[in-house]
Amino acid sequence: MLSVQKRISGAFSFSGRAARFFSISAVSNSTKVAVLGASGGIGQPLSLLLKLNEHIDTLSLYDIINTPGVAADLSHINTKSKVTGYIPDNDGLKHAVTGADVIVIPAGVPRKPGMTRDDLFNVCVYVDETNAGIVKDLAEATAKYAPKALLAIISNPVNSTLPIFSETFKKYNVYDPNRIFGVTTLDVVRASQFISELKNTDPKNEKITVVGGHSGVTIVPLLSQIGHTFTEEEYKILTHRIQNGGDEVVKAKAGAGSATLSMAYAASHFTNALLRALHGEKGVIEPTYVKSDLFTPDGIDYFASNVELGPNGIEKIFPLGKLSDFERELINAALPQLKKNIEKGVKFVVG
Repeated sequence: MLSVQKRISGAFSFSGRAARFFSISAVSNSTKVAVLGASGGIGQPLSLLLKLNEHIDTLSLYDIINTPGVAADLSHINTKSKVTGYIPDNDGLKHAVTGADVIVIPAGVPRKPGMTRDDLFNVCVYVDETNAGIVKDLAEATAKYAPKALLAIISNPVNSTLPIFSETFKKYNVYDPNRIFGVTTLDVVRASQFISELKNTDPKNEKITVVGGHSGVTIVPLLSQIGHTFTEEEYKILTHRIQNGGDEVVKAKAGAGSATLSMAYAASHFTNALLRALHGEKGVIEPTYVKSDLFTPDGIDYFASNVELGPNGIEKIFPLGKLSDFERELINAALPQLKKNIEKGVKFVVG
């Protein structure tokens, strides 16, 4: 396998909430956030959004190319955070993550037309390069140099890459499941937007919980819990669109990439939630893919659901609540695929 220095490249929701995110008064203690894959399609807009976040004092960027230039560009924006950019030379990755409170990871390759997120697990860019391998190398670096950071994993397929992080941290004896998150916020953002379009409402007022995983049939929006009435046809159309929203972007970009701007927005939203909780705000609840006991009887060790966040990561994992018959069918369809995705990630590390 190629070394991390040759293999990391960043491929890759704020509505009315944005004003609140960007107007939070500065906190007294210093906070460092690192973005791994910061020069890519998600990494650059994500870094821009994080530069605007008043919770962040140091924004540390890493990628295999161009990162000093991205950092220099962002450093001209008149917000308080100091921006530093690193490449592999001179232990760049080590310096990028050391001392980080939150590490956000969009590194990897984007989807092409006809590809699923799961296909990214094995897709080759260089010889023997896969998103799985990229994530494993980054997991090793963070386990060595920033084992106490809160980790927000964007690199697809999230259903498999989060188990890769977990198993790698176990090998280094620094595993804390409360600190490792798979970012599924884009599914929530899309659900809010799609429902608001259908119901002619303000998307900032649409609070949708999306559970399961972060690909295809593993994405389960709990539409019965949001107070709207849908016809059976609307229910099915909305669910299918939320599950496959990324395909719309991949097709529209005609081979030029996947969802980058919307993913950056969603990742910035989730990162902000981590920061709010890190600095003591109570009642911060977001859907996210984590180590969970909700479906352990079914052999599922990771599952996305509403999670209350705190200074040390997960404070509480919430049950799914009352489900419709259709949603129970969706969960039953999701579990076998989710189990396969998880097993693939675990096997990649432990063999």
